This record gives sequence, structure tokens and C-alpha cells, in this order.
Amino acid sequence: MTCMQRIELIQGDITQLNVDAIVNAANSSLLGGGGVDGAIHRAAGPELLEACRKLGGCPTGQAKATPGFRLPAKYVFHAVGPVWRGGGHGEEELLASCYRACMRLAQEYGVSTIAFPAISCGAYGFPVERAAPIAIATIAQALKENPKLQKVYLVCFDRATYQAYQEALTHLQGPIDAD
Repeated sequence: MTCMQRIELIQGDITQLNVDAIVNAANSSLLGGGGVDGAIHRAAGPELLEACRKLGGCPTGQAKATPGFRLPAKYVFHAVGPVWRGGGHGEEELLASCYRACMRLAQEYGVSTIAFPAISCGAYGFPVERAAPIAIATIAQALKENPKLQKVYLVCFDRATYQAYQEALTHLQGPIDAD
């Protein structure tokens, strides 16, 4: 199976997925927020907030792990994406770094399935048309180094995000699998 065949795009609610790990698009405090972060904290229960408090925050471009608590997922990987500031402040590299950090955690924790939201594309304002190819290319590269990871789900909350990711997947399919 090629790297791209191990990536699946879906539209839905990441908190409902029965996977080994879900990724939370977190803020640097890791103490909850809006969007997917708030939804994950609500679904996981108060134990998640308590576990996050013990982590002492997380820098932009990195990720930290907690148990999933009341979620179907065993783990939550909290990734802190960059706030979009026009593209001239290292936002693209910081976004790629988030995905790489989560893929390293996936390997470290031995997960075989993981689900990602569109990190930084909500309240942080990262243009989804720019974020999607970064996410897909970074994940595909990491999949080459982790044969145990069988499936990566890219979970889009709305139709516009889904369409942007679908376009990026179609565009990147050939070049990535050619490696």
C-alpha cells in the first residue's frame, strides 16, 4: 500500500472516531479553547483538562500526548499550530512541524490509526488552500518512515475544508507516491 493509500479524507466530527489517537488543534496553554479544541475537551471530560495542566503548555510547532479519557480514541496528541500572520513569519514550517511532531508521537506510542483536524485553519486563520498540501505532504513523508501506522484520517469539519483537502490530495497523489 502506498503512502497516499494510507491517507483517508473524511468530513465529520473528530471526537466520534474510533482510532488510536486524535490530534487536537490546541493553543499553547493546552487548557482548552474554541473550535476543535473545545469540542475535544468537552467530549473527553474534565480529566483531559487535568492531564493538560500537568504538561505545562506546549510551544508552537510541537505536540504533547495525553490519554483520550472519555473519547473513543486512546490518545490525544495536542498540536499547537501557528497563527496566520500573512505567511512571512515561518507559519508554513511551524505547521509542518506540528504534523511531524504528531507523527513522531504516533510512532512513539505505537498507534496504527490517527485522525488529524485541519490544524490552524479555524480561529488561527491559516488559509486552508495553503495548509492542506503542507499537511498531506508532511504526513506522507512521515508514513514512509512508519510502516506500523496503517491509516491517517484527515477530518474536515465543513464542506469547504473537505474540498480544499480533496483538491490537495488529488494534486499531490502522483508526486508523493512516485518517491
